[in-house]
This record gives sequence, C-alpha cells and structure tokens, in this order.
Amino acid sequence: MSDPTTTARVVDPDAPRPRPVAPAPPRTSAPAPASAAWLVGGVLVAVVGLVAGRPEVAVLGLPLLLGLVVSRAGWPAQDVRARLRAADQTASAGTLQAELEVGAAPGVPLLGVRVDAPGHRPREALLLARDRVVGVRMRSVRTGSRALFQLDARSADPSGLLLGPVSSQPPVVMTVLPSTRALRALPLPFRLQGLTGPHGSRRAGDGGDLHDVAPFRPGDRLRRIDWRVTARINGQGAAGAGQPGAVSELYVRRTFATADATVMLVVDSRDEVGPRVDTWGDASAVDEDEATSLDLARTAAASVARSYLEAGDRVGLEDLGRLRRPSPPAGGRPHLHRLTQQLARARPDGEPTRRQRVPRLPSGALIVLFSTFLDDDPARLATSWRGSGHRVVAVDTLPPLLLAGLSGRQRTAFRVVSMDRLDRIADLGRAGVETVSWQSLDPAHDVAAELGVLARRRVRR
Repeated sequence: MSDPTTTARVVDPDAPRPRPVAPAPPRTSAPAPASAAWLVGGVLVAVVGLVAGRPEVAVLGLPLLLGLVVSRAGWPAQDVRARLRAADQTASAGTLQAELEVGAAPGVPLLGVRVDAPGHRPREALLLARDRVVGVRMRSVRTGSRALFQLDARSADPSGLLLGPVSSQPPVVMTVLPSTRALRALPLPFRLQGLTGPHGSRRAGDGGDLHDVAPFRPGDRLRRIDWRVTARINGQGAAGAGQPGAVSELYVRRTFATADATVMLVVDSRDEVGPRVDTWGDASAVDEDEATSLDLARTAAASVARSYLEAGDRVGLEDLGRLRRPSPPAGGRPHLHRLTQQLARARPDGEPTRRQRVPRLPSGALIVLFSTFLDDDPARLATSWRGSGHRVVAVDTLPPLLLAGLSGRQRTAFRVVSMDRLDRIADLGRAGVETVSWQSLDPAHDVAAELGVLARRRVRR
C-alpha cells in the first residue's frame, strides 16, 4: 500500500467533475436454504400439536422458530469487507497473481467467495472471516491491459441460517508486462552516431582499434604519441642526411572512434489475431494459453529493446495504432521500463486505419518493424523507410495458424489473404528489407540465431 503522505494526485481542470456517490444502503440479511427447513419444520410441528390437542408436541416447534428469530436479531449491521487487488506484473512464468483482502466484522464468522477469471472455471471457497490476505492465481500467456479476477462475496452466520447480500466487485484491471529474452547479437544501422558508445565507427577519434599513424598536429593529445614510430622515422631521416638522430617531428597513433546505435521500434498494433483463424475478428474468443500476434510483438519488441539498451544504445518506439508522436530514442534502465509500459498499453482501436503520411523517424536509425503484414500499410511504410536510407528489419509476428473449424468459403478467403501476405514479405526482401520470423513465446524457438545472421551480414546502403 502506498503512503498517503507521499502520493500526489494530478487533477485535470478540463475533466468533468465526478458525480456525488449515493451512500450505500444498510446491510440486510437473507434467509439461507437451511432456514426454510427450520421454519417449515417448526410451523408444522406446532400446527400438528395444536390440531391434535397435544401442547407438549406444539412446544417442540418453538426452538426452531426461536432459533430463526435469535439469529436474525444477532446479525451485525456491517458485513465482512472483501476486495481484490493486483499490481502490474510480468507474465514470464505464465502465471498471474492477485491478492484477496478480507476484513473481519464482529459477529460474522464465515465468508463465501467466488472468483471468476476469463478462460477458467469459477472457484468458490468458504473462508474464516478474519483479517487476512489470500492469494489468487491464474494461468495465462496473454499480455497487455486486461480485466481479470472478478469477485463475488457474501457473509454467513455460524448456524448457516442467514446470508448477507452478495457483494460484487468489477473485474480488476491489470497491466501484464511482456517478458523479455536475451539476444546475443543484433544488427546495427548503416551509420553510427554519437561521440562515444559500445560500437566501433568509421571515423577517427578516441577508441581502441588502430586507424593510422600520422604526424602530430595541434589538438592531438600527448598520450597518443607513439615514441617507437617517432624514433624509427626520425632515425631513418637523420641517417640519410648523415646527421646524428634528432627528433624533428612527432607521430601519434590515431584510432577509430566509438559510437552508439539509434534504434526505432515500430509496433503495428492496429490488429490482433490469434492462432485459430476462426477467432479472427474477435480477440475475446482467444484462449488464455494462446498467444496472439500482438502478444508476440510485445515480447519481441521488449526483448530487442532490452538487448540494445543493455549494450548502451538508444531506443525509441513508434506505435502505428496511435496517431501521436513517437517516443524519442533514449537509454538506461528507466527508459526500458517506460518502453515496456507503452508496449503493454498498445492495443487495437477499431478497424485498422491507413497512415496517410509516413512517420518521420530519426536520421540514420535502424528501424525494426513488428507486424503481421496482413495488409499493405506496414509493407508500404517499410519500403519508404528503406528508400530513405534506413536499414529496416521486418519481424513477422503472425503465430502458427490452425485452420480447424473453417468452412469451404472461409478456407478460400484465408488462402487469398495468405498468398497476398507472402507476396508482401517477398516484395520487402526485393526492396532491401531484411525479414525475421518471431512466431512463438517458447525459448526453444531460436530467434537469436536469425538476428545473429543479420548482425554479421553486410548490407549496401
């Protein structure tokens, strides 16, 4: 729980003012199914005794009726408090967790809860009503901002004759962050930028690799003087002139400068499809153990961003599903956390729209595009960026598809869409765009090998 003394709340002056919330109605109890048996039994015994003229038999029904009255009178005015809470977490192990907080109320010993999660059967439990925290878990490989863990709770008395009203909590909205994978080698842009960094550039400067040996000039550092070369060259000149060796000119060792790479991640969040083709167009029909194309794109982009940032490079993010300025390139661990949060919030918003203008990205940056290429827009943008001089790597995030349950017309339509998609990817290769497939969350799927091949490949500008 956050400290209220250190938490600030930002209020938007243009936002509509919230309406006053009406006070909650007083808690009331309702008879349980067992109380009906007590009531019917007590009334039946009393009626039989009165009709038969047997007062001692009629008195036997009074304890049942008095038990109902006493339990109803002893019901407290306040019920047990129960609520679910969940924090942002990473779906690295495929398990999502939440916490059920229970607050005790005097006179209410039991609490019945029912927790429902998408793709899972509801679970019911009877808990002792005391101050406690109970863990709740579910299995899922899905990521992003999702509504999970809906709670229904009601309290009960020890005899089981009375039940409190059902208290329902709306689904808890959680931000499931994508997991990351370590990548060994990654491609670099055509041109490195910056005055320092982890990569060797083609210009002279402060670095480690030898560039050449040149005469000393104003501005050169004294520690760069190569005394062996200076002595050898001056000794040869003095011997040729017949004079004793004298240092007439100094020589310095010049090295290649180091620089960092600028990488722009472009995520196509305009559509989200699952592995089963019959669920296309309805993302809610995708099971919790089925990773969608956007889940793969989030994981791939987060892994690439982590690898570049850990190497000291700068990474930015552009979301094709949002008409807003891209996140500028930056470095450091806090920037990786910001990028991961933005990737988790990326989601489709209505029908996929076409970008009328090509997004302007930093000059000389390496562009890594994550898309399914089910329409022409991502391929058109990648070709335009490649024509502008960028090195572009297209990552195919369409999962392995299952065609079960499709009719004949649906299969024909899928074949047409699939052939168009393959033609787009082939056209990207002919335009100089390098392609990689990222089609699984399984670590056994070795994407690092394909990226390592691109890192060793020399591509002409």
